[in-house]
Formats: sequence, structure tokens, C-alpha cells
Amino acid sequence: MSVANRSTNITNVVRVGRLDVVATPIGNLSDLSARARESLAEADVIAVEDTRRSGQLLAALGIQKPLISLHSHNEHERGPDLLARLKAGEVIALISDAGTPLLCDPGFNLVRLAAAAQIQVRTIPGPTAIAAALSIAAIPADRFCFEGFLPTKPRERRIRLAELAHEPRTLVFFEAPHRIAESLADCAVAFGETRAAAVTRELTKIFESVYRGSLADLAQRAAKEPEFCRGEITLVISGEPQNNLSETPDDIDPVLVAQQRALLERVISIALDHLPASKAAAMGAAITGVSREVAYALAVEFSKARR
Repeated sequence: MSVANRSTNITNVVRVGRLDVVATPIGNLSDLSARARESLAEADVIAVEDTRRSGQLLAALGIQKPLISLHSHNEHERGPDLLARLKAGEVIALISDAGTPLLCDPGFNLVRLAAAAQIQVRTIPGPTAIAAALSIAAIPADRFCFEGFLPTKPRERRIRLAELAHEPRTLVFFEAPHRIAESLADCAVAFGETRAAAVTRELTKIFESVYRGSLADLAQRAAKEPEFCRGEITLVISGEPQNNLSETPDDIDPVLVAQQRALLERVISIALDHLPASKAAAMGAAITGVSREVAYALAVEFSKARR
């Protein structure tokens, strides 16, 4: 093959675009990985949640790249343009204000568009406040669910908490500092005052703090201590303890237990025709005297069977 032909073939190679989902520090800049720094340095453009905040991060890293804002209010509008750039062969790095994108942050629409278009989507893993809080909360982390931010309106927040009251897995929430006191008070009502919890604030920063205790204790501290209600907060709450209906004392009549179970099943089965699982369970527990956690587990089981 002649040199001219080889040159022609090289120039005709189509550059393949790529989307890098890059985790950035949640506080301490030293937590940025070498791969994350490399990805940001190689990108043609960086999609950011806030151009000012990300601009400060990149300036601290000595990286100069074009920035394009991608936040909750323009994500769907910007998606097609960014997808076109990916199809044209550009490499785009996606970052949020802090931590891992998409975890209660923008970016899902762009990732979905890129994946559907067969564009390579790479993860550059790193910090997330969810894992950081779980690692130091001293609350079981083998099974957990992340609920993001609770509703800002008190009535809606209390309804959501009531729906989660029987969740057996550890719960993780983000919360704004000016709402943490009232949210903890609502959690104490919904989950019980003795439920174990931890409030982590300013993780990896100079004033990193962890408050551990019962929901009642934490709610009281939040109402009294100004420092408690400052900074970025992640709340970890232990799941509801699970009891087994069959674990009964020796002096309880097994026939009575069987009758109680049969009545519970009947009540929940009827209630589920008109109510969600949580309310059907509450009704079943009130009528039969069975614990709410057992009633809720049965209601969930019945609900899944009906799907």
C-alpha cells in the first residue's frame, strides 16, 4: 500500500465519542482520583451542574475546558445537543456539584440518551455522601435504600415517612440544614422515638461531624444546637426490626395464633382492595393485635402476589 493510500485511510477513520460519568470530591479535594483528573483533562467539554462551582474545582486542578451547564431545569433541553456532540466524536465528562452524578443529581437523561445511541458510557467512580455516611454511621449497611431528599412540605413529608415506617432496610436521606430539625421530629413520630439514627454533616470537610443516637435524642439536639443545623447533611436511620409471627412464647396457644393469622390474612386481603399496603397493614394490626411489622410484611407479600 502506498504512503498516500495509508494517509487517506487514516484521515477517514471516524472518531468515536464517549461519555464519562465522573465522581468528584464531596469536600476534600484530595479525594479526587487520578482517573477522574485524567478524564477531565482529556474531555472536549465538561457538562456541569453549576458552571461557577465546577469552574472553581477545575481552576484548583489547573484544568481549563469548555463548560456547559446541565441541571434539573435544562437537562431535557440540552440532551439532544450533547448527544449530537457525542455522535460527532467528542468526549464529554459529566460531573455534578459534588460526589457521583445521578445520585440525586442531574445527568440521567443524558446517560440514557447516550446508552440508547450505543455511545460508550464510562464510569469514573469515586466519592458519594451516601457511602461515606453509611461507613461511619454505626448502623447496619449490608442492606439499605436511598430516598434522596424528603418532601419539603410538612404534610407530604409526613405521608412519605409513614409509607417508609415499616421498611426493614437502613434508610438514607439527604436533608437541607434548615429542615433537619423538623424532619428529625417527624421521623421520631413516624418511626418511633427509640429508632437508632445518625446525622452526618460536612463529610470530608474541616468541620465534619457525626451525631449518633435515637431519633428523639437527635431531634432534641437539632432543636437546641445551632451547629447541628449547618452544612451539608446526610441522615441515616436504621430499618424497622422484623419480628416473626411464629416466634411466640411457650404459654401461647398455637391454635389461637393460627386463628389470629387467619384473621389477619383475611383483613389484609380485603383491605388491599381499597388501600395501599401500609394502611392495610395498619388496619390488620389494629383489628388482630398482631405487630405492625408482621402485618406490613404480610401486606407486602399479598401485594406482590397480586401483580
